[in-house]
Amino acid sequence: MTIRNKILLVDDDPGLLRLLAIRLRTAGYDVAEASSGEKALACIATFHPQLIITDLRMEGMDGLALFEAVHSAHPALPVIILTAHGTIPDAVDATKSGLFGYLTKPYDSKTLMEHIERALRLSGGMQMAPDGDSEGWRAAIITRSPLMEEVLARAHMVAQGDASVFIRGDSGTGKELLAAAIHKTSLRATQPFIAVNCGAIPEALLESELFGHRKGAFTGASQNHIGLFQSADGGTLFLDEIGDMPLALQVKLLRVLQEKKVRPVGSTNSLPVDVRIISATHRDLDKAMADKHFREDLYYRLNVVSLELPSLVQRREDIPLLAGHFLDELNARYDKQIKGLAPPALELLIHAPWPGNVRQLYNVMEQVVTLSTTSLIPESLVQRALREKTGEIPSFADARRGFERDYLMQLLQITSGNVSQAARIAKRNRTEFYKLLHRHELDPGLFKASQ
Repeated sequence: MTIRNKILLVDDDPGLLRLLAIRLRTAGYDVAEASSGEKALACIATFHPQLIITDLRMEGMDGLALFEAVHSAHPALPVIILTAHGTIPDAVDATKSGLFGYLTKPYDSKTLMEHIERALRLSGGMQMAPDGDSEGWRAAIITRSPLMEEVLARAHMVAQGDASVFIRGDSGTGKELLAAAIHKTSLRATQPFIAVNCGAIPEALLESELFGHRKGAFTGASQNHIGLFQSADGGTLFLDEIGDMPLALQVKLLRVLQEKKVRPVGSTNSLPVDVRIISATHRDLDKAMADKHFREDLYYRLNVVSLELPSLVQRREDIPLLAGHFLDELNARYDKQIKGLAPPALELLIHAPWPGNVRQLYNVMEQVVTLSTTSLIPESLVQRALREKTGEIPSFADARRGFERDYLMQLLQITSGNVSQAARIAKRNRTEFYKLLHRHELDPGLFKASQ
């Protein structure tokens, strides 16, 4: 199936909107139409466009106001403005703030298509990956979340260069999957992708694993060993949990990144390496640097481009999608014929706190699939799986976030979604309480409907 780039058109003139939509659909694009800036903002959340083309002069929210709203929430999403000659200065000023470009009316169709192709190419719009699959690079990342789509757009954009990438995110959010996706859509895609968890290898062995060693370099070194840098030569090396790397080794890693050479343990010669570095951590490296546990010079060498993966709680709309995907995998693995989750069971999954993120969701699904004896997974199995300890102690931030969400949900349940009453019980004013609900993506209307 051919996957097409998505373009959102915005114009309050229905005739011009329809004409441009027909032209772009004929050119092979997937097009959504919005007759106002306000409707365009609502459409972004469900359509997930790779490009927005908007008229400048519209009733209500004009094109510049729409651009500012889009750029604030989705800085990697390009916007092209169509403008009359009299308003060119406004469009020119907007390009200084991040507007991708503008075209004057009447615009030339060829020029418009060139602008569109360039915007999609530079913004990470769908392109043919080296293996010929336009979406193959991100196939392992299951999502329909605008937050994740924003991260993926930026990831695709940075993948086309060779800059070091630093991925932040809680444990279980999929940092290695994102690193592998960046490698797969990069120019290094045909070369090795090697991942190493810096916190899982004993300090005494980590240097040898990264840089290699020569025979006799230390007790037990009975033969030469090629390190991961050399093994990844020409490709990508993913350094997971870089925040756990010992200070002494941080110095040596910095030297390798600066000189593009590695010196195996026990050797007097340095060997050239050509490796792109992607690193990741769930730790607060700003605090680690302040405490002198992580070198600032190494941090800035690694953190050329930063990507932050949202937690599962921030992308709850993905939970049914992920649960269904995992169910298909697990049905095949365990030779089961389970059709799905009972509605109350799915509701439990959607509202759980998920301190372990996507990894925890997979573990829960694996447990309920193996124990289920019916065609639909019941609520009781999910309750039991969520109650059982995951073997991990959540971070303070995760624990506080989970408690806060559960507390808000309990208040909404008690008050049947009455925000004023819930705010009084919480001893918070309505405005502050609404902000808390928005932060946790809680809709009071859902609690009214359930009563």
